[in-house]
Amino acid sequence: INMMMRTSIIPNSPHHPHKSYMTTPTTTPTPTTTTTTTRLSSSSSSSSSTIDTAERIQRLLSIKKQSGLTYDQIASHLGVTNTYTAQLFLGQARLQTETAHKLSNLLPQITTQDLEDMQQTFPMRSFDDNILKEPNVYRTHEAVMHYGQAIKSIINEQCGDGIMSAIDFYCDVGTTVGKTHGEKRVVI
Repeated sequence: INMMMRTSIIPNSPHHPHKSYMTTPTTTPTPTTTTTTTRLSSSSSSSSSTIDTAERIQRLLSIKKQSGLTYDQIASHLGVTNTYTAQLFLGQARLQTETAHKLSNLLPQITTQDLEDMQQTFPMRSFDDNILKEPNVYRTHEAVMHYGQAIKSIINEQCGDGIMSAIDFYCDVGTTVGKTHGEKRVVI
């Protein structure tokens, strides 16, 4: 699969639960390579919180698989991006109340406790360095490194001096057809 990246300004996108200003190249780890931890409260132990989060992620991914729904289909129902939806299922984003109701209606197998935990747990927004060895993630990282200076220049030209948010921005993953050979190309 070849990769094509698109970066643009998106004011207050209706497809993301936060005010959103920009798309940027990024990716979401595959479930088999994800290591997820959560910010701990004073009453939680590190290992039990990590285990609880990992078990919740496995339950959510199992429910998603059993439903036969894709991230795109779930995202469409929730009114958010497919990337944000994947982050919810992987414990990398916090579930908003209005989105929780929609998710519960779509996938009633998700327990009330899991929905509450998804809303109350502050996700750890980091990654396991080993994820960079996964080919899709490595290639995305390589593309950002290659296009980084051009992306920065466009951001400065369109937004002025400053730093874009890596937490509060619009990201969606899709495909398009290559113009030369008709092959699938990834659009981030």
